[in-house]
Parts: sequence; structure tokens; C-alpha cells
Amino acid sequence: MYVPQADLFHGLGREFVKEIMDVATKETYEKGDILFRKGEAATDFYVFLKGHVRLSLGETGQVVHMVGRGGEAFGWSSLAERDLYSASAECTEPTTLLKINGEQLQEIAAKDPANGMLFFKGLAATLGRRLVQSYAMMTSASQAQVSPSYGAGDLMETYAV
Repeated sequence: MYVPQADLFHGLGREFVKEIMDVATKETYEKGDILFRKGEAATDFYVFLKGHVRLSLGETGQVVHMVGRGGEAFGWSSLAERDLYSASAECTEPTTLLKINGEQLQEIAAKDPANGMLFFKGLAATLGRRLVQSYAMMTSASQAQVSPSYGAGDLMETYAV
């Protein structure tokens, strides 16, 4: 099974990746399909192949990340000893993914510590990039609240009285 070259699999041994692919299932979903909801048992890890997946939080469904790049991974809660997913995942168009049981993936990593370490290092880097993106989104949203432009492009500072 072909998986787009992703940071997560970069530098991993061929046999290690083959073992992961042996336990992965390729699945297709329709627009509107829910892969998991925040608070559900975290059992599976996903590698994106094509389509789009929206990751969102809370009752309001605030979008925290849009998955749309081949090889991108999500569902990390199943690998980080979290019992529950921290976000909800919904397909926003027909989508194809690799679905991997988190326990099986952890067992593969435990049998090959060198490749397992590289895999989890790649996962940490992926999560770090998303965290930085989230910080940037929060910063720009808070700046928009304190710096209205009033349509002329001039920023007006807002002060508490």
C-alpha cells in the first residue's frame, strides 16, 4: 500500500513501515462522516491520503485544524496514553485514510525501539507544528478583537476605562 512521504515516516526503516502498513486498513468516508468525537475512547490513529477532515473542539465545533495534506496524521490520543480523543474529526468531503489501531502501533514501536523513537519524534514534531499554528490563530483572533480597523485600514487601539 502506498503512503505519501510524510514527516512522520521520514527516516524510518522499510521493515518498520511495512509492519505498520500490515496492520493498517485503507478506508473511505463520505462528506459528513464522523470519524470520532471529543470524549470518545481513543483507539485509532489515522494517516490522511485524500479529501479533507475538520478537527474541532467543544459544543461550538470551533475548528482547530484542517487535515488536507497527504501523509498528515491525526488521532494521536490513541498513541499518547490518553483514554479519550481531545477533538472531534469530521470529513468535509469524500475522504480516504489509513486507520491504524493505536495499541498495535505501540506494540510495533516497542519491538523496534530505534524506529519507534524516530516515529514518536516525528509525531511530536507534527503536534508541535499544530500547537504553534494554534498559538498564531489565537494571537490573530485576540489582535482582531483589540485592533478594529473601522474599514479604512487604520487600526484603532482599544483601552479599558
